[in-house]
Amino acid sequence: MNNKSSKATQSQGLLLFKLSQRQLFALGTLKIRELVPFSPLTKFPHSHRAIKGTANFRGATIPIIDMAAAIGFRPISDEELADSYVIITDCQRMVIGFIVRHIEKIIECNWRDIESPPNTLGTNAYLTGVTRFENDIVQLLDVELLLSNIFPDDPATNRAMLTDVQREQLKPLTILLVDDSKVARKQLSDALDSLNIPYLVTADGHDALQIMQDGANNNKPIDILVSDIEMPGLDGYELSFEVKNNIKLADAYIILHTSLSSEISVSQAKQVGADEALTKFDAKELIDAMLRGAQKNNIS
Repeated sequence: MNNKSSKATQSQGLLLFKLSQRQLFALGTLKIRELVPFSPLTKFPHSHRAIKGTANFRGATIPIIDMAAAIGFRPISDEELADSYVIITDCQRMVIGFIVRHIEKIIECNWRDIESPPNTLGTNAYLTGVTRFENDIVQLLDVELLLSNIFPDDPATNRAMLTDVQREQLKPLTILLVDDSKVARKQLSDALDSLNIPYLVTADGHDALQIMQDGANNNKPIDILVSDIEMPGLDGYELSFEVKNNIKLADAYIILHTSLSSEISVSQAKQVGADEALTKFDAKELIDAMLRGAQKNNIS
C-alpha cells in the first residue's frame, strides 16, 4: 500500500442552514471560509437574477448570491436581508458569498450516513445527497450545478487537443469516471467524448469500487480512475485508500478532482494514495493527467 498507514477519514463538518421556513440544507465546511452578517451591497448591473450585488471581502470584490433564488425558492426580500447571513465559500477557485435565511449549526457527519438523492427528484434538483439530523432531513446542495447556471463555463475549459500518438496512448486504457455531481459528470464525459476516448462512468463511490473489483476479476482492470473527493457513501479519499490497499486494483492511476480550492484537500489526496489532485475542471489538465498515467504504467 506504499506505506500508507491510516485509513482516510469519512467524517466531515456540515454547515446546516435554511432557505425556507422548514427545509434544512447543508454545505461541507471544507468549502466554507467564514460566515458573516449581511452588509449593504454594491449593485452589479446586467447580472444573473440571483446575484444581489458585490461586497468587499478581505480586500477582494466578490459576488453575493441569493441562494434561495438561485435554486428556485422564494427570493430573500430586502426586509429579510437585515437578519440574514452570508456564507463565504471557496469553490472551483472562486470566492463567492451566498445569502441564506438562517444559519442553524455545524455538525459532524459521516459520509457513509449520506445517501444519494432519490431519482424521483428529477434532473434539476440541486442535491448531491440526503442525510438526517435529529429526525430532520438534511439536503446537501450541489454547489457546482448552482454555479454552472449562474456562471456558465468557458467552452475552452471543456476542450482539449490531442496528437494522434497521444490519442492512441489513451484509447486502449480502461478509464472510470466517478462523481456525484451531474454537472461534473457531464464535464468529464464531454471532455472524453469530444476526443472519442471510451470510458465508464458512475455517480457512486461504492459502485466505482465494485466496477473495479469486477474488472480485475475478469482480467479487465481499470487503468485510470478519475474520482471526485466529496461523495456520499464512499468518498474519493476512502475509495483511493481501498484501491491502493487491494493488490488487484493498486496499479490504477488515481486522479482525484475537487471543487475545493484547498491545499489541504490536495495534500490529503496524496496521503491516501492518489497520484494527482486537480482543484478545478479543465479538460486540458485532465487529459494531461491521464497521459501521465499512461506513461507511468507503460501503456501505449
